[in-house]
Amino acid sequence: MGAVALVTLVCGAAVAHGAGAGGTFTAPAGHADHGAHSVSAAAAPAQRPGRGGDPSRRDDGVTVGGSSWRRAAGVFSPPGSFVPSDALTYDTRLVPAGARVEVTELADPSGTRVEARLRGLVPGHAYGMHVHTSPCGADPAAAGPHYQHRPAATADPVNEVWLDFRTDEDGDGRALALQDWGFREGGARSVIIHDRQGGAGERAACFTVPFGPRG
Repeated sequence: MGAVALVTLVCGAAVAHGAGAGGTFTAPAGHADHGAHSVSAAAAPAQRPGRGGDPSRRDDGVTVGGSSWRRAAGVFSPPGSFVPSDALTYDTRLVPAGARVEVTELADPSGTRVEARLRGLVPGHAYGMHVHTSPCGADPAAAGPHYQHRPAATADPVNEVWLDFRTDEDGDGRALALQDWGFREGGARSVIIHDRQGGAGERAACFTVPFGPRG
């Protein structure tokens, strides 16, 4: 527990950080490709439009007992675009308008799994990505700092959620983070894509995600 594990996936390079890498998550029926802690439901969750009038966004999820599964998907556009979006690109060279993002969270008493899938980015680029504390805004700083399990403690992949990835030749990427802890209610509200990997970097894009606590 507490060790950092590295996992390489076929679609780009993904990094799984934190403890709990041996978890047995499985998604609800119809969502098995999202991996993760065991959640069962009588029917697949209904897909629904996202918040803020963003027609490109789709959210769905289910909570059963002490387990929960959530997914949010969106299409990036610059702040102030005619069609509002919860996925904002601040650097269209690195995150072009029209690029797509999907973030899935699965959580149960044993831990939390966050997976990100992206399409339409710069081929062969190493991006940084972290969970942040506040929703996205026109100002890249609006998303606040990295979410930390223990506030003001260490800034590392065990205490935070790091989703660094490298895109493939098509500009697609995928990242995975596994933790043995859960998010605080309302404490984690977005993911930021950075121009480079590691603990910092310029904020190239942001996607508002309704992360939640375990069950």
